[in-house]
Amino acid sequence: MNPARPAKARARRRLRPRTAREGGLVLLALLIALMLMSIALAGALDVWSLQRRREEEKQLLFAGNQYRLAILRYYRVGRAYPATVDELLDDTRFPKPLHHLRFAYPDPLTGKNDWVPMLQGDRFYGVFSRSTETTIKRTGFPRQYEDFEGAETYDGWKFLFLAPGLRTTQSNAGGLAAPGKSTSFPALSGFDGGFLPGQRMPGSR
Repeated sequence: MNPARPAKARARRRLRPRTAREGGLVLLALLIALMLMSIALAGALDVWSLQRRREEEKQLLFAGNQYRLAILRYYRVGRAYPATVDELLDDTRFPKPLHHLRFAYPDPLTGKNDWVPMLQGDRFYGVFSRSTETTIKRTGFPRQYEDFEGAETYDGWKFLFLAPGLRTTQSNAGGLAAPGKSTSFPALSGFDGGFLPGQRMPGSR
C-alpha cells in the first residue's frame, strides 16, 4: 500500500470545508453587492422622477400662464371673454386678425389638451389641470400666483383672468359658473373633441 495515498486523501478532506466556506463567502458578497446596487438604482430612479416632476411643474406654470395672458389680451381689446381657444389663436373680431396665443398648449401633466375650463356662461375666463396628484412646489410662486402656495394638488393651480368688477371664490360666488358644470358646448377645435377643455359632447363617453 502506498503510504502517500492516505496523506493525499486527508489533505483533500481538509481542503473541502475551506473551499465550501470560501464559496459561501463569495456568494454572500455577491448578494450584498446586488442589494446595494438595487438600493442605489431605486434612489437614482426616485431622484430622476422628482426632477421630471419639477420640470413638469415648470412647464405647467408656463403653459397655464400663456392661457391666462391670452385671455387677458383677448378681453382687453374687446371687453369679452373668449368662447373657444380658436378665438385666442385667431381673433377675427377685427379687420386684421389678432393672435393672442401661439398654439393650444397641452397640459404637461396629462400630455393632453384636456384642461378644465373655468366658465362664465358659455365663455371661459381660465383653465386648470385635471391632475389631482400632489404638488412638489409649495413656495416661491410669482406674485399673481401667490394663492397656489395653499394648493396641495395640481387642480388647485387656477390660471385665470378676472375682468374688473368680477370676483370668484372656491365656491364660485359672484355668478361665475363652477368649472365643468356648463351646459353649453361651444366649438373648440384646439382641444381634443372640438369642445371646451375638459368638456365632452353631450351623450359621449
